[in-house]
Amino acid sequence: MISGMVKAVSFFKRKAGMSVDAFQAYWRTAHPEVVVKLPGIRRYVQSHTLPSAYRKGEPVYDGIAELWFDDTGAMRALAGTAAYATVQADEARFIERSTMGLIITEEHVVKDGAVPADGVKNVEFVTRKPGMEVDRFQQYWYRVHGPLAARIPVVRRYVQSHTRRAAYEAGRAPGYDGVAITWFDDTQAMRVSAATPEYARVRADEANFITPDPPFIITKEHPIIA
Repeated sequence: MISGMVKAVSFFKRKAGMSVDAFQAYWRTAHPEVVVKLPGIRRYVQSHTLPSAYRKGEPVYDGIAELWFDDTGAMRALAGTAAYATVQADEARFIERSTMGLIITEEHVVKDGAVPADGVKNVEFVTRKPGMEVDRFQQYWYRVHGPLAARIPVVRRYVQSHTRRAAYEAGRAPGYDGVAITWFDDTQAMRVSAATPEYARVRADEANFITPDPPFIITKEHPIIA
């Protein structure tokens, strides 16, 4: 990530009654046409929940969209533009808008490996422990927990997206305190990671700074604007 950029992370479920295949096809092939016209957008990545995740029921989200901008001013400038109104109108064609959430984040690259070709991307939605101050949470996550997770041998890349401090002003509570994103060669590599002592240490450490059992989705990444 280029220094100073901010990233909007949105998460959502597909429109009621829409099949997973139809949702993913529309999102990937039709929706980008309107998103790429947003003024100021620097990068745009879709991550679609793997079809195999639906075998045991509905995942918490059908995917996430990540959009990068130079700063929050560039994001605020979208309000009221025709391009943004067009994006919102198109979202209603395939997204259940009542399920949509958004956090504005700053990225911290913990393990700067390459994204594996045809790999999988684990997206975990993180909430800090009750009573833990935001600054302390963010410092602990990055400086203490991050290096632990980076030691898991099969993790190819690891990025923390911390919700910006401005989201907490005036007593507001963002949907999540951040998103942890890890890339693996495949789902088998993820299963291998779960059997390592490094993974066990990571899970044990989570009790020190986040709430238990954070929701997650396992996805396939599709860069639209790389």
